[in-house]
Amino acid sequence: MRILGINGSPRGSKSQTLRLLNAVLDGARSAGAEVDYVDVCKLRIEYCNGCTVCYERGECVRKDDFSGLYRKMLESDGIVFASPNYINSVTGQIKTLLDRMADAIHCQMFTGKYGCAVSTAGGSGADEVADYLNSVLQILGANTVGKVGVVLGPDPEAIIPAERHAYELGKTLAGAILNRTTYPEQEELHAAMTDRMRRLVIANKDRWHHEYEHWSRIGTVPERLEEGRPE
Repeated sequence: MRILGINGSPRGSKSQTLRLLNAVLDGARSAGAEVDYVDVCKLRIEYCNGCTVCYERGECVRKDDFSGLYRKMLESDGIVFASPNYINSVTGQIKTLLDRMADAIHCQMFTGKYGCAVSTAGGSGADEVADYLNSVLQILGANTVGKVGVVLGPDPEAIIPAERHAYELGKTLAGAILNRTTYPEQEELHAAMTDRMRRLVIANKDRWHHEYEHWSRIGTVPERLEEGRPE
């Protein structure tokens, strides 16, 4: 059982978001997981330019650190996203990473994985950022097990109970992976996303060769859809 933590805070060892992420990973480790950590801010990940080559070939034209991190994500059973709130959203470093993952969404590459999210904020919005990160995990195909968001401006000591909650979240994540826990509402979302992405790829099969081959290979291209007839 492998769990990968990805931190988008640029504050390095001073990051309060990193404290929460480390607590999640510690909790997961206590439950038997092998954990790893990546600081996105130390990587060179360039902006997506919307060229759609990844849809056609299955690889990005950019030659940077994205492909190595993406492999780590695919090799993991669980993903923990972490970002502080920067003007009501994730940091630019995390957003740049996520923007490079459109092909992964089209192919639902996180199906069968689990994840969670943590966030900190000075004044507000920590929960909203964590919700956003969990929503990204879900549209990639993963099940999410919860979040920790904490606003530190009024009370910097709030990080202490938040760390305890994050530790328990890590244990929950590891348990969900081990038990293959299912969540009915998320299963409905996954089914809808699978159908939507499959239809999108089939509609573009003459151009998006890699993605069409992916759906064909896993046996989810019904003949009536392939021929353009309604299912």
